[in-house]
Amino acid sequence: MKMKRCRSCGEYTLKEVCPHCGGRTGVIYPPKFSPEDKYGAYRRKLKRELYSRGSGE
Repeated sequence: MKMKRCRSCGEYTLKEVCPHCGGRTGVIYPPKFSPEDKYGAYRRKLKRELYSRGSGE
């Protein structure tokens, strides 16, 4: 069982659906670190693309 946080109201719960507002919940813990990160290049590329869109370039 992992703690989750509602994406709508921000309340913490252990359930899949928020008992306060009925919104979706998501796991709040970051992924474990691994030196053989299979998806690191994709995450960095996405971060660069999102950053470049946000800065207006």
